[in-house]
Amino acid sequence: MGDCIFCKIVDKEIPSNVVYEDDRILCFHDLEPKAPVHVLIIPKKHIASMDDVAEEDQALLGYLMAKVKDIAAQLGLENGYRLVNNCGEDGFQTVQHLHFHLLGKRKLTWPPG
Repeated sequence: MGDCIFCKIVDKEIPSNVVYEDDRILCFHDLEPKAPVHVLIIPKKHIASMDDVAEEDQALLGYLMAKVKDIAAQLGLENGYRLVNNCGEDGFQTVQHLHFHLLGKRKLTWPPG
């Protein structure tokens, strides 16, 4: 999708530190981690944000959500973790490609920001 940095990561035009990858999703380390473990989980299909999810994306997003526990286990997040999606300007979405932050390995406080 043109200028989308995450699409370029999916296409291997930009390198990333991959944690998990299959034909539908990609998980890689965040370049500016906010916790000892901070990875991004993205669908390989370009979807700009949660506001752009279509009915046809239900299976893909269900699959992504079901993989979170496996990725968390792979990363040793046995004591818990946080999964975050930022949507839109007020939600502080900085990349217009649907993505989920998986954070852990420290006590996460509430409210987050």
